[in-house]
Amino acid sequence: MVAEYSLVLIAVGFVADLLAKSQRVRHYGIALMGLGLLFFGMDLMGNATVPLKTYEPFIRTMQEMRSPLLGILAGLCFTAIVQSSSATTGVVIVLGTQGFIPLEAGIALILGANVGTCVTAVLSAIGTPREAVKAAAIHVVFNLSGALLLVWFVPQFADLVRAVSPSEPALSGAARLAAEVPRQIANAHTIFNIGSTLVLLGLAGPLASLVERAVPRARAEPPREGRPIFLDTVYLDQPAVALDRVKLELQRLAEMTKRMVEVALGAALKGCDSDLASLRRRDVDVDELHGSILTYLGQLSMRDLVEPLPRRIQEYLGVANYLENVGDAVETGFVQLGYRRIEAGVEFRPHMTQHIERLGGEAFETYAKATTAFAEGNLQAARDVLDSKSAFNRISTDARGRIAGLITEGSAKGLATYRLCGKQVDGLNRIHTLARRIAAAMLHAHQ
Repeated sequence: MVAEYSLVLIAVGFVADLLAKSQRVRHYGIALMGLGLLFFGMDLMGNATVPLKTYEPFIRTMQEMRSPLLGILAGLCFTAIVQSSSATTGVVIVLGTQGFIPLEAGIALILGANVGTCVTAVLSAIGTPREAVKAAAIHVVFNLSGALLLVWFVPQFADLVRAVSPSEPALSGAARLAAEVPRQIANAHTIFNIGSTLVLLGLAGPLASLVERAVPRARAEPPREGRPIFLDTVYLDQPAVALDRVKLELQRLAEMTKRMVEVALGAALKGCDSDLASLRRRDVDVDELHGSILTYLGQLSMRDLVEPLPRRIQEYLGVANYLENVGDAVETGFVQLGYRRIEAGVEFRPHMTQHIERLGGEAFETYAKATTAFAEGNLQAARDVLDSKSAFNRISTDARGRIAGLITEGSAKGLATYRLCGKQVDGLNRIHTLARRIAAAMLHAHQ
């Protein structure tokens, strides 16, 4: 009966993978096909082990598995070879269906399988970031601790499992083992993992501290703001996780540009050479981080993706470009205007700049709201940013009208001052436009 159900799952999964147009349905089909193959393989293993019932050396070996240490060692070695505790558990259950092993031996083999997964965790953590190494170390400590706690109480644990599992008192010998042990092994596996999780959950703090001390920190590189700190190729095989890391980098990029926008107008109006040079260096960092983000998204786009991941990639590409454009707007606009002001010897009086500064405050507030909306996924805040266009344009028009009076002075400095003020208004308008484009990219991706 198991074989028939397995073949049905395999057939349904194969047809879905072959004919479905939706990538999501195809993935569901592959999952069903894999599940069917798993059960079909277990049925084949059960049929293949039938002749071993009369093979004396194998029977003696299985009887020796009553020793917990020997059973754990066997389960550990088998799991380390096949790199799957699930496969080991399946084999143990199949051996149980043939009446080869008692429950105590099955528990020992299951403990060995749990310890054996530590090998997989250690191998997978090689060459990964420190966070991944710490996760592997926690896995090792958790599984080893659980096995060491239970290994001394295998007989008592077996009695508990028998008490909560169905029994077949009408049968005896190997037939009874074959009828009872598979379910008991499955129950033992479930009870052990849930129980060890609950016991060790209260020790999460000390375990984390232990692993934090045990896993050495990499030698710290000199801090450079433009260097990505969240992007790593190891996450490309998990696209959803990789996109979460990209968003963290985008938030860093947004903060970098927000700090530039906050001081850009002040530097252009009255900053010195060092202030302007600092803004120019910040733009270099923005360009560097932007390039790293685009490269990473390009690598990620080559993976097999399902919705909504492609839409998220498009959203993040747009946001990254708009953030980088803000950095360029500051560098090519306000920084250059600041140098021109210094060269021309222009000094802005308060009555000349108050309206531009008011416009600058509105531009910064809108840009800050746009970047915060992106970080928090706040669509209503993004709509508010889009709706700010009319009010901002009124303030911008008023500022242009106010600075037009500078032309009436008739002097060369008055004309230079008018031009510089007008360019600053243009720069603030560009920043406000880019803030609205960030909001629009968010809303388009969530339609």
